[in-house]
Amino acid sequence: MGRTLPAIAQVFLQEQESFARFRRALRRGDQLVLDDLFAAAQQHLAAASYAAHALPFEIFLLAMLLEEHKQVLRLRSAVAEQQDLIYHLRAALDEPRG
Repeated sequence: MGRTLPAIAQVFLQEQESFARFRRALRRGDQLVLDDLFAAAQQHLAAASYAAHALPFEIFLLAMLLEEHKQVLRLRSAVAEQQDLIYHLRAALDEPRG
């Protein structure tokens, strides 16, 4: 018989709890950021269950990275939109008025 793997949610909670002392040593603002990272990883537990070949914490780090990268892409898009708006506003201001 093969070994039984614990549910990914249980593994996630164990990993999160293993960082409790580290979390307590952080400043309050950094504690909240760490909580956000774990919350981001928790959003991908269903997908994580398909990556049994990897170490659990590697999976959770990848999920955190995925969410952070999505945020970077959203911010890049927002910056591009703002740059486009500025370009068009400048062009409109530079047009001769008739």
